[in-house]
Amino acid sequence: MKKSLLNILACPVCKNSLELDVTEDTAEEAISGILRCGYCKEAYPIENSIPNLLPPSSRA
Repeated sequence: MKKSLLNILACPVCKNSLELDVTEDTAEEAISGILRCGYCKEAYPIENSIPNLLPPSSRA
């Protein structure tokens, strides 16, 4: 996921901003980590540079 996209992403559940917690990255991209919502406390994983922004009830 391009780090520059963080400014336009919103939590799918409550529409508030997300915070990026990176475990592996490059200068411009988050390869793995978690996007967290500070408001509703939901977390969305990032794997292989792809964020899974499905609501928790829709994830398999």
